[in-house]
Amino acid sequence: MLPSNKVRRLLLKGDLISEAQWEHAQGEGGDAVQTLIEQGVLSEESIAETVCSAAGIAPINLGQIVPDPEALASISESECKRLRVLPLTKNADVLTLAVTDPFDVLLFDDIRRETGCYVRTVYANSPALASALDVAFDHGAEQVADMMAEVSVSEDVHIEEQDETQDIAQEGGEESEAPAVKLVNLILLRALKAKASDIHIEPGERSVGVRYRIDGRMRAIMSPPKAILPSLTSRLKILAKLDIAERQVPQDGKFQIRYEGRSIDCRLSVLPVVGGEKCVIRILDAGSMAMALESMGYEPKCLEDIREAIESPYGMLLVTGPTGSGKSTTLYSCVQAVASEEINVTTVEDPVEYQMDGINQVPVNPKRGLTFAGALRSILRQDPDVVLLGEIRDKETADIAVKAALTGHLVLSTLHTNDAPGTISRLADMGVDPFMVSSSVLCVCAQRLGRRLCSHCRQPIDRPSPEKLVEWGLQRSDLLDEHTFYEADPAGCRQCNQGYLGRFPIFETMKISPEIKRLIIEGASKADLKSRAIDEGMLTLRRVGMLNAARGVTTIEEILRVTLGD
Repeated sequence: MLPSNKVRRLLLKGDLISEAQWEHAQGEGGDAVQTLIEQGVLSEESIAETVCSAAGIAPINLGQIVPDPEALASISESECKRLRVLPLTKNADVLTLAVTDPFDVLLFDDIRRETGCYVRTVYANSPALASALDVAFDHGAEQVADMMAEVSVSEDVHIEEQDETQDIAQEGGEESEAPAVKLVNLILLRALKAKASDIHIEPGERSVGVRYRIDGRMRAIMSPPKAILPSLTSRLKILAKLDIAERQVPQDGKFQIRYEGRSIDCRLSVLPVVGGEKCVIRILDAGSMAMALESMGYEPKCLEDIREAIESPYGMLLVTGPTGSGKSTTLYSCVQAVASEEINVTTVEDPVEYQMDGINQVPVNPKRGLTFAGALRSILRQDPDVVLLGEIRDKETADIAVKAALTGHLVLSTLHTNDAPGTISRLADMGVDPFMVSSSVLCVCAQRLGRRLCSHCRQPIDRPSPEKLVEWGLQRSDLLDEHTFYEADPAGCRQCNQGYLGRFPIFETMKISPEIKRLIIEGASKADLKSRAIDEGMLTLRRVGMLNAARGVTTIEEILRVTLGD
């Protein structure tokens, strides 16, 4: 259901948009108003003020409203989602609806005839209404309760093997389907809706803990009874083609599911622990990846340093950080930026996380003798221009990678270190000659992910004193009058997860300048390298994080949590 002409006229009359902007947004398909918001042409506040003033109705914060069950029962779920309306309350014969277009009188007449109620409208923006509809008609809790009732009757649940790829949104409809099968489908489906990156299924004393990692933080979701754990584990092993009879050694596998028309890869890790087996599922959703470097949210200087490195004909770009800090996404974005028909790009990964067209991707298989070092040696005989090496883990791999970078290849890889200067020390610890490091490495990038504040419910706070901000990592020259600091609303809203919505990268790039090369050859300490890099303009992780806090992207508390002081 598209916005009415009345909304368009109001926006044009208020000089909020031009006719050309409206036509362009309509050409994109879908909701033109929402498209204009995403393009930054309109703000939700300006639309709400314009529409509510003209319609004589009030805006509403759906994050603070729980719809009345009697009101929800008056219109079917499918109709609510088709018409984009949400019944909130029903008093006698008056039905209050949250709507995005309060001028569609024909629609309200149809609803009045269908429900036998007078219709009273309040305004909500499109994203808030869509999220509220999902929450209002989420039958997950009922499904879990029904499944648990089945499990309590019989602990011996038989699971039949399904197709390799299945659409989980369509699963769970058959009454005869095993409870564990339905519960696995539900756990996966709710994780995808919540945009979780990992699912943890953990044996407890009396129950099974199911937790999601959302925006980098763990959140408890449900606690099925302990009796279903063997069946859950077996179901996941069947999906990943693992040995269901083996319960004493760790196992790793993968499987694929379909959700909203796209294929999503899932990596399964099974680990024997006290009380049973713990299963961790990493969700690899290529459809949610922002592959363009410009869209990643890097600081301009960091982006400039990365671009300069990947545009070099040979050398090495290293990305460092802990597991789950976005290193692979950064490397894939770099590959996408340089890939073309004229360039031969080959990757060595463990495992291949996202498949890319036009790229030769080699999965490591140590059980069959295919290691990082072995694969890299073979790749260098395949005439590559760019080599993406999933991780440098040992001296042999590091030596081959360095030699490749010195012999006309651009090498992109990762290491596990805390910051950019520490990478040089890590390579030295592996036994790589300092001269070889200084000659091959172009740039080292350290990366973290911070939680992004929800723009709908964030709360401004008084600016801390300049002395305090300098203590936390900012420089006095960084502070501008327009900078506003915010805090998260712990209660959150319909749009977010306890005040945060998504994550953003915090980047530290250290270019290997002639002076830094000299220090590396001389065996300078990490502190000396960092001091020199800062003098040459390097932005540290803490400083980049605090700059984002000053812009209102995140909170000071979040930056202090994910970065170390300088």
